[in-house]
Amino acid sequence: MKLFVGLGNPGAKYAANRHNIGFMALDRIAEDHGFGPWKPRFQGLFSEGRLGSERVALLKPQTFMNLSGQSVGEAMRYLKLEPADVVVFHDELDLGPGKCRVKQGGGHAGHNGLRSIHQHLGPDYGRVRLGIGHPGHKDRVAGYVLSDFAKAEQKGLDDLLRGISDGAADLAAGEDGRFQNAVARRVAPSRNDGAAAKPAAEGKTPVPPKSPDATPKSPEPKPATPEAPQSFGDKLKSLADRFR
Repeated sequence: MKLFVGLGNPGAKYAANRHNIGFMALDRIAEDHGFGPWKPRFQGLFSEGRLGSERVALLKPQTFMNLSGQSVGEAMRYLKLEPADVVVFHDELDLGPGKCRVKQGGGHAGHNGLRSIHQHLGPDYGRVRLGIGHPGHKDRVAGYVLSDFAKAEQKGLDDLLRGISDGAADLAAGEDGRFQNAVARRVAPSRNDGAAAKPAAEGKTPVPPKSPDATPKSPEPKPATPEAPQSFGDKLKSLADRFR
């Protein structure tokens, strides 16, 4: 069994915040893959279902971000899981918007939710780092992560969440590379996708463009050069020659 944890803050006030992208990822997985209803358990909202052949539990801690470890630790112990069975979805300032990276173990990089989980689980759990970009200065970080995604970011956000849902079964099976490929297909689809020529799509044979005629054309005859006018003496000589 796997435990997927999404990080965020509870309440409608924070629902669309950048800091809540972990909640958004789990909501999309639950909706697309037919998970059971969310129920209050382990100081959070809990749902169960299957991704491929794997049984998976989803958890959205309701303790506020900086106490997330309390909820995750309680769920992990009850379900008799190891830290390696836990995957945490969280916002990542050091990745550009739409970027997604999978990581096993490591530090918390100052993220309050991860810091709390470290205190209860140690560092050996998995993470799905979801890029939200950086505001440019550390003094602006708090306001930035607690602000909503801009309208211009909504299309990219939706592509990212769809990609996460597409690859969720691969992630549950430990196929991190396949998971990231599924995300990439949504976020940055190949330029050749759907680029087949229209005639081929309609069952027609494409007609190649006509090439220029290789046979050189015959040059047009040049106009004759006009004769120079005869002088008066030449005319008399010519007339005399006719009567000889």
